[in-house]
Amino acid sequence: MYLPPNVSKARLREAENARRNLAELVKAYSQGEVTRRDFIKWGLVTTGGLLVPIHGLSPFTSSAYADDFNVPTGLPPSPLFGVQAFTQPMPRFDVLPRKAYTPGKGVMNPLPAFPGRPGFDPTEQANTTQQPVPAVLGGRTGPIEGRPPGPIWAHQQWHDFFPTVAVEVTQEGAKANTLYNPGVPSSLNSGIDPTAALRPRFHPGLPDQGPLALWTFNGTLPPKLLIGRYHESILFRHHNRLPVDPTQNGGFGIHTLSTHEHNGHHGAENDGFTGAFFFPGQFYDYHYPICHGGYFSFNLEATDSRCGSPNDAGGIDKLAGDFRETMSTHWFHDHMFSFTAQNVYKGNAGMFNIYSSLDRGNEEINDGVNLRLPSGRDKSFGNLDFDVNLMLADKAWDGDGQLAMNIFDFDGFLGDVMTVNLVYKPYFEVERRKYRFRILNGAVARFFKIALSDASPLIMIANDGNLLPSPVVLTELDELGIAERYDIVIDFSRYRVGDKVWMVNLAEHENGRKPHEDLSLREALSGISSDPCVGKFFEFRIVRDPARPDVSRVPAVLCPNPDLSRIPVAAKRIFEFGRGAKQTTSDPVSSFFGPWGIKTNGRDMLAADFGRISAAPRFGTREIWTLRNGGGGWDHPIHIHFEEGQILARDGKLSNVPAWERGRKDVYRLRPGGSVTITMQFRDFGGMFMEHCHNTTHEDNAMLLRWEINDAGGAFLRPLPTPMPTPQGVTFVDPTDILSTAFR
Repeated sequence: MYLPPNVSKARLREAENARRNLAELVKAYSQGEVTRRDFIKWGLVTTGGLLVPIHGLSPFTSSAYADDFNVPTGLPPSPLFGVQAFTQPMPRFDVLPRKAYTPGKGVMNPLPAFPGRPGFDPTEQANTTQQPVPAVLGGRTGPIEGRPPGPIWAHQQWHDFFPTVAVEVTQEGAKANTLYNPGVPSSLNSGIDPTAALRPRFHPGLPDQGPLALWTFNGTLPPKLLIGRYHESILFRHHNRLPVDPTQNGGFGIHTLSTHEHNGHHGAENDGFTGAFFFPGQFYDYHYPICHGGYFSFNLEATDSRCGSPNDAGGIDKLAGDFRETMSTHWFHDHMFSFTAQNVYKGNAGMFNIYSSLDRGNEEINDGVNLRLPSGRDKSFGNLDFDVNLMLADKAWDGDGQLAMNIFDFDGFLGDVMTVNLVYKPYFEVERRKYRFRILNGAVARFFKIALSDASPLIMIANDGNLLPSPVVLTELDELGIAERYDIVIDFSRYRVGDKVWMVNLAEHENGRKPHEDLSLREALSGISSDPCVGKFFEFRIVRDPARPDVSRVPAVLCPNPDLSRIPVAAKRIFEFGRGAKQTTSDPVSSFFGPWGIKTNGRDMLAADFGRISAAPRFGTREIWTLRNGGGGWDHPIHIHFEEGQILARDGKLSNVPAWERGRKDVYRLRPGGSVTITMQFRDFGGMFMEHCHNTTHEDNAMLLRWEINDAGGAFLRPLPTPMPTPQGVTFVDPTDILSTAFR
């Protein structure tokens, strides 16, 4: 279903010509010169969102040289320039520097994190200090911070969780990394020299990515890792240093940003709401309290050591909240309205490890609370020696080796090249001991199904950032949906020094709607699949015996689920995800037309509008939501922001819920024609949040809705006004639509 490797030169020339013609349309569309309605009017795109197969425009079109080739990338095959698989080491994530704050009495003192910059100190409400705005963005002046102003978008519980750590990042075009910090010595990073500049490329034998092709945190590779621990509140300052001119985007992507800390338990002002984006030249201060759920209503005397944070002395600082809400592996990414797929694909994604009294990141501490999962032992918390973050993503590039994307495949863009931590099919050196791998599906539309090449066991300990009640031993992981995280443990002591073993992808795609088929391990290794992302994609090299004895454990009990059975159910809601959406609003900023949409409680299938309120559970209540797939020809990994849920039933039955889905989750795979029933409670913070398909192409076209938590006290209104960002400042307007069933 892809152009085969042995395709004729004539066919490749046709495909490359089509790619160039398509690139012109992509550029015009991405820069706002034309709209999707224009393409429909001109007969270039169907109302369902598919590019019409016109010869000389689409590589999907048959010709004299090939019949009915379907190219899911919509592009010619990505050239490898002679590069071979498993010939470069995988770089570990780049650990972001953490800077200490000097807290004051209710206000922020001058901060060592931001020296010599008067007026730039973080504030509870948005910093509206004015600065000049470039003419291409409308001129005049605008605020230095893009956060919506006033008390409604002030940092909630600012004084309860006063920031003690500052992390400052930029978003900018690709450049060499001269400050790489893997958090471990080179001997534990496959020999990579951290003092040598890392070029912005997917392999040393591939071209550098240009500053308009790849937009990453700090402009560098590898992806960034944020380190946090419970109740150590982080002020995450994100500077937008992307090109001021929106046409300077390399053909796709938008220069406005909204950073979503995926699964974060904090106020909506820090959630990366899709309509709270900010512009080049501005920053946005995100406040991450990192508190357990129920902080203001459960275990208020902080007597349970399981609900705590690791301190620098190796002990535990006890905290309020419910230890059963402990989270471990998050990630953060752009959530710009209708451009999430493009911006994340361009490199706007990082990971976030959170440490707790349960999950200490120190395998040696044996105090009866610490689970002693594989990590290391030299630091009191957060050792990364044997705790490794992996970001999986399929990519594609053009004939010049520059990152490329077909933004007209509204079913879901698929690349034809596998990357791990944004490098092409790498290897990783390991010792003969246990390792923890935190695996993120950072793709746009591709699902992965992972096994080891020798069919040996994988121990799954967490999903979606949450420790499971008990570990699950598998020889093949379940399909990993976009944005899902699976934490697994692999015991390499079963191998000999000099052995190799590979991670293998079993999920075959023909298009971006869903996996076409899950292959057997033998089939995936045989090379019979036409999907170039099936098969071996990551090589482990067992290089030595452990330098020190492996004292890590995988205990039989990890983290039980909260018991919600005694909390009354305040409301039940049904959301159906499918095609054929209509748009009932017309605001040019907040609304979007697309083939995908969501029904709420049996109403019309509606396309996205972040001004429309589709649900509004009350603060302090519990609800049951049923998520339904409106068709059998696609799959949707549904993400609900802010609150985790527990799955009560799959397709109407608890017995259909497998062991690895019986922990807490924030992404719910519906499966073709299926449904998932979940329960959630709404506590601690309020504001406007989102629910959407995390096939980001579906989300952008336009399978997304807004919901909000109201009656939380403080500045909260009912309903909340919608922010409308401009470079000159954010204004507020009334919601464009409120579904009659939203407020109960």
